Amino acid sequence: MASTSETIVLITGANKGIGRATAQRLAREHNYTVLIGSRDRSAGEQVASELAAEGHKAFAVQLDVTSDESIAAAAKFVEERFGRLDALVNNHGQFLDSWNPAVPALPTRELWSRTFAVNVVGTACVTEALLPLLRRAEHGGPRVVFVSTSMSALANALDKRQLYYGLNGAAYITSKTAVNMLALQYAKRLDDVGGRVNVACPGLVNTDLTMFAYEGAKTPEQGAEYIVKLAADVEEVRGRNGTFGSSEGDYPW
Repeated sequence: MASTSETIVLITGANKGIGRATAQRLAREHNYTVLIGSRDRSAGEQVASELAAEGHKAFAVQLDVTSDESIAAAAKFVEERFGRLDALVNNHGQFLDSWNPAVPALPTRELWSRTFAVNVVGTACVTEALLPLLRRAEHGGPRVVFVSTSMSALANALDKRQLYYGLNGAAYITSKTAVNMLALQYAKRLDDVGGRVNVACPGLVNTDLTMFAYEGAKTPEQGAEYIVKLAADVEEVRGRNGTFGSSEGDYPW
């Protein structure tokens, strides 16, 4: 079992991009014990090994959010090794919409089914499986961060002034709107144990998800900043629960 002095955090999709940067910053800046959730175990082990070589506690956890067996095995590992989970960062996600006219679009049913299977259903299944462990969290109660996008705000969906108004990303954006509501449902369910469940929007970050390099886009380390603040419950955001925003401030739902 984990020492009561340890803070245990699991980050999904942590083998690259924002997830990897989140794990690195939580280990290096807050001395957290980080669990590197990764569909490809070897990729997760590489990140964990790099952090362990620096003297941090890091463990790779094979986690395919579309597999009930994988999710159950991950939850069992956390249960047997640590007995609790102090923080969860639901970072995984996929963008399958075709925003390049030169790339053939997926059939509509396949596009929406695959997008929701990972971004919504997978997120719900992971969070539900880890809920009993989160309810045993120490260090001020459980923290859960759902990674989303400002594009998912219903309030701004028809505002032509929005930077991404013309983006062809209906399946991805709609899935993240669903994730926002999912976060609020877990905010209610963890309220009795002092849970802080929030939605973080990293902004435009140069990662595999965006599929291109954009001038002015953030690095993964910059994109992870607000996620790390919420997961670590730093003084700047302490006590926040049921919010939707970024380092720049809250967004309308």
